[in-house]
Amino acid sequence: MGWSEVSGGYQVTLRDGDVVARNAKGRELRSVPASLRDDPTVVGLRQLTEWLGRHETQCRTDIERWMVRSLPVPVAVLTEVWPDEAWRTALTDLVVAVLDDEGRRDPDGVGLLREVGDGQVGLVDLDGDSVRRSADRVVIPHPVTLDDLDDLREFAAELQVRQSVDQLFRQTWVRGTDVDATATRYGGYAGGRYDQLRHLTARATSLGYPVRGGNAVCRIVENGVTVEARSWVGADDPYYETETGDLVFTDRHGTALPLGEVGPVAWSEGTRMAAALYAGRVVAAEQEEDQ
Repeated sequence: MGWSEVSGGYQVTLRDGDVVARNAKGRELRSVPASLRDDPTVVGLRQLTEWLGRHETQCRTDIERWMVRSLPVPVAVLTEVWPDEAWRTALTDLVVAVLDDEGRRDPDGVGLLREVGDGQVGLVDLDGDSVRRSADRVVIPHPVTLDDLDDLREFAAELQVRQSVDQLFRQTWVRGTDVDATATRYGGYAGGRYDQLRHLTARATSLGYPVRGGNAVCRIVENGVTVEARSWVGADDPYYETETGDLVFTDRHGTALPLGEVGPVAWSEGTRMAAALYAGRVVAAEQEEDQ
């Protein structure tokens, strides 16, 4: 972005999300002079910065939703948004899989996304080769559904890949054989004590999990089926002590599902939520009580 003239002979511009000013002699200043804070151009640049920040966040949020829901994404859509730097940054180096006409993943069409256009996607495959694949639709797979996840993680680490959307190095959980498939509750992350309920609810909302009816909730759509993971946080006075409770998965009618019927993505995302809430417990106090 170029420099814009403002009052007092100053010039301003945007650089790395910040408003930068220089005086009439062209010397850049450490901060924007107080006399310019209400200047329409400066105000406009700050508003633009705020909008760009919200836009970048929304791009990442939308892409994460596509990933968690394994939603097929038309390549035509990616082509439209690719020129936008925020979209391109968020999409670059994500693992994508080309889908065939029946919606199945092409094993030869999986790799790190580097380019989109003309009905094709440019990928870096596991062999380190840059390839182009014709595609109408792709999917951004949830990591728990990737058979070669460990290889992809190692490959990405070698290339020093940094993903804007948490995909390859997202923590995943696989339902173990020790979990009772007929049970409807999982207590692996229950019993995490908080001094006050409001601390737990604040942690849940800060992590992006709304709290309803005493539960932190995470809604997942897997194979077109909606599942809601619910982790009990409490419904008493917000200043009362509380503990994390059991994790329950329900269908769209609110009926608890047997754990054996919960899909791998729903299980991973629900357990990820429960583990994150449990991680915020009062550890120091628990250690003192054990002594």
